[in-house]
Amino acid sequence: MAVHAHPGPESTNTGGILAHYARQGVRVVLVTCTDGQLGTGAEGAAPGQDGHDPSAVAETRRAELRAAGEHLGVHHLELLGYRDSGMDAAGPPGGFRDVPVEEVAARIGALVERYRPQVVVTYDPEVHYHPDHTHAALATQQAVRETGIPAKGYSVALGAAYWTEIHDAAVRAGLREDGGRPGPGAEARQVDDRITTIVDVAEVLARKQAAILAHASQIRGTWIERLFSREMPAVLGRETYIRTWDRSGAPLPERDLFAGIRADRA
Repeated sequence: MAVHAHPGPESTNTGGILAHYARQGVRVVLVTCTDGQLGTGAEGAAPGQDGHDPSAVAETRRAELRAAGEHLGVHHLELLGYRDSGMDAAGPPGGFRDVPVEEVAARIGALVERYRPQVVVTYDPEVHYHPDHTHAALATQQAVRETGIPAKGYSVALGAAYWTEIHDAAVRAGLREDGGRPGPGAEARQVDDRITTIVDVAEVLARKQAAILAHASQIRGTWIERLFSREMPAVLGRETYIRTWDRSGAPLPERDLFAGIRADRA
């Protein structure tokens, strides 16, 4: 089970493992917490600009999410239907981040009870990118602890090494200036230091690519679309995670989210 805040990150952050394990016959459940209505609208309109219709954005992003899920082999898609909080620290009232963590954890916990996943993946609550990502991560980790059902829990680990490789790939493709890369921040370097698990997903990279590009409304015309429409950067052929919950006893480091769970996995 993968729990994400909005449509899109399921493909960029975890598309490799979702496709990788679906291909192996593992049942894959994707939980998306918000409708993404504060994403990019028609003709690139940002929230609050002319042409930005939150309801239309949400409808488009739901359709893109379903298309991405088909590329990745997702078996069950669960939409919690919360309102996107937006990136602004003040944000509009009534967004996902305003919902008590306990309430969200109870809903995710009910899905854990229903599907009984052996592995649950979400964001790293220690990385402050988007308030809804942090909220989803905290609620998911609480649901895992309270149900006690999953054997293992993981946080996505996109650290300094990952972002450096993405930047360098864009520079080689002529899409970004070489001097535009800032030095890795302390938070990103700390993510690298905490990585416990690296999964090789190169064999499903085409599926991951198709899923990322399915979210066309959010990347159309950007360097991301131009880069990912070409040969995918090698860094996207491996995904890195931090193990945060474990009842399997599998030794670290590991190269399989199911290590220690099934007899055929070392």
